[in-house]
Amino acid sequence: MIRRYDFGHPYDTGAVVRQLPVCEDRVPHFAVAQDGCRVSFSAPLGENDMIFGLGESVRGINKRGHLYRAWNSDDFSHTENKASLYASHNLLLFSGKTGVFGAYFDDPGAVTFDLGYTRGDEAVITSENGDLSVYIIEGDTLIGLVREFRHLIGRSYLPPKWGLGYIQSRWGYASESDLRTVVKEHRERHIPLDTISMDIDYMEEYKDFTWNRETFPDMAGMIADLKADHIRVMPIIDAGVKVAPGDPTYEEGMANDYFCRKENGDVFIGAVWPGRAVFPDFLREDVRRWFGDKYRPLLETGVEAIWNDMNEPAIFYSEEGLAAAYQKADELREKNIAIHDYFALKDAFANMSNSMDDYRRFFHVIDGKPVRHDKVHNLFGAMMTKAGAQGMKAVRPGKRPLIFSRASFIGAHRDGGVWQGDNNAWWGHLLLNLKELAGLNMCGFLYTGADLGGFGCNTTEDLLLRWLQLGVFTPLMRNHAADGTRDQEIYRFRNWEDMRDVLTVRYALIPYLYSELVKAAEKNDMMFRPLAFDYPRDEDACRTEDQLMLGDGCMIAPVYEQNARGRHVYLPEDMLLVRFRSSTDYDLVPMQKGHHWLRLQLNEFPLFIRKGHVIPMAGAAEYVEAIDASALTLLGWLDHGTVITLYDDDGESDVIDFQAGLTVIDVQVKDGVVAARAEGRTVDASRVVLD
Repeated sequence: MIRRYDFGHPYDTGAVVRQLPVCEDRVPHFAVAQDGCRVSFSAPLGENDMIFGLGESVRGINKRGHLYRAWNSDDFSHTENKASLYASHNLLLFSGKTGVFGAYFDDPGAVTFDLGYTRGDEAVITSENGDLSVYIIEGDTLIGLVREFRHLIGRSYLPPKWGLGYIQSRWGYASESDLRTVVKEHRERHIPLDTISMDIDYMEEYKDFTWNRETFPDMAGMIADLKADHIRVMPIIDAGVKVAPGDPTYEEGMANDYFCRKENGDVFIGAVWPGRAVFPDFLREDVRRWFGDKYRPLLETGVEAIWNDMNEPAIFYSEEGLAAAYQKADELREKNIAIHDYFALKDAFANMSNSMDDYRRFFHVIDGKPVRHDKVHNLFGAMMTKAGAQGMKAVRPGKRPLIFSRASFIGAHRDGGVWQGDNNAWWGHLLLNLKELAGLNMCGFLYTGADLGGFGCNTTEDLLLRWLQLGVFTPLMRNHAADGTRDQEIYRFRNWEDMRDVLTVRYALIPYLYSELVKAAEKNDMMFRPLAFDYPRDEDACRTEDQLMLGDGCMIAPVYEQNARGRHVYLPEDMLLVRFRSSTDYDLVPMQKGHHWLRLQLNEFPLFIRKGHVIPMAGAAEYVEAIDASALTLLGWLDHGTVITLYDDDGESDVIDFQAGLTVIDVQVKDGVVAARAEGRTVDASRVVLD
């Protein structure tokens, strides 16, 4: 059951799709206090209570003990002290002595979540603007709360099936020759690859919806050639439009008053990659239609995938902020700059970026009225994603677009996926990648993953290999790095063959992963779950932060420490260990419930299958369209028969006929022999272990 409570004048954020009546009684579970426009919601916390949710955020799966702030922020240094990342997903799930309940704070402005930070026995959630709807979710189990919430917010976006293929990306692919070389190296070495991603280098002077005609003289021809080799091309689109008289996007936006303005009526000008830029008012439907249609020239060259970036929005500086910094420098120019003046000078320039003053300088038009940006800041990226998705569907009707974004808000989960932002080549960010998967799934974002190997800093061979081993299981699997960092394409490394072998496992598992992804969307379920969701009465499982349940029958536990040749794992029940080295080279080891030290060489990684379950694997393939899902090998540990369902379809149609796409695989055990059958498929059960 879900109940709605309104405060102030809530904005229609588009997050929910079920309109509920507003309750007039007191908000259950919370004490409510108002201080000016601020509204706070306080709840007591028992000693062992846990809190889940908040989607993309730092620290653990259990969010208790830290201070978080919903404020979409362009901050690539995802250290544990950060209160905000690129997205705002304001869902909390409380689990404790008195039971479980959830709360969603539908507020597009800043919200702070003090989850036992100020007082260890109290959670305090504060809306800084006081205009919001609060949805209280009641249920018996944590996964039940998630399903109720997901039903409230609508079905999750699904990518085309080829979107589960491996994506190679880099800020630095500056020419057609660069892209062709990367593809050639993958294909010649038989490293699986489905998509190559282009960062800002392809643009003409960093202008959206353009490409450099000198370095990409025949974009359509290149895309056609790569498509013939089963490679899609994915360009980036940024939120800021360059101030460039003569550029069609800038000229049309100015002529039609599509850009955000300041209180005095002037168009707001900030700076991003091209320098001075203006920002479309994505909160207006007419602006979204216009901007979405601007994707058309790229799509008509053959582009089938887009990633949206810088859409918090990121602002390097504004004209006002730059002028203030220069003024501070002039004031101090002739002084003996001691400690306080030094920091004042440093901060004058460092604080220009993503300044709160700038976010208060411009306005959106909502229902014909001006609304200051900071009041609705967290919607900006979600509305850009909506614009892009609508534009792509208009050009390719009936087809699922591949689109993902950096900034997001709940509601954007219906239009596209998210990648987990500009991380770094840190072992801690590999673990953070794992932890964010569950939180994002709770909030409806199923198509997600991180920049494998790390975006910033220089990766290492073992870090990339271990990160690929986690990426095998994430729906979005992309290797992406920043300009100026070490080249980190797989073929650059001494142990590239081990990395290629990891990708063979990914492609063998795509029929299973795609099926679990679609089933999670269809049932408003999670693909990745904390162990606490499946084993709520097992204290060790509830406190496990570095393992996740995957689908109905599996658990993942990646190695995430430098130089490690194994890791501790906790099995909350008997499970079958699959120790992978490649899709054809793996061990099957039945293991008993309990704590174990698991040895894993650098080229080995685990998947655990729950006893009584089996999962299917296909044969080797170098791109998704080459996967033969008609011939499957089953892996599992049985003492009697079982039945599994596998979903499959054409991989592109935007109409999901769930029942028509299901295949039932019947596995029987008789006289110590395993046999399996499925209509229209060949099923090999020889790798199923018998108890």
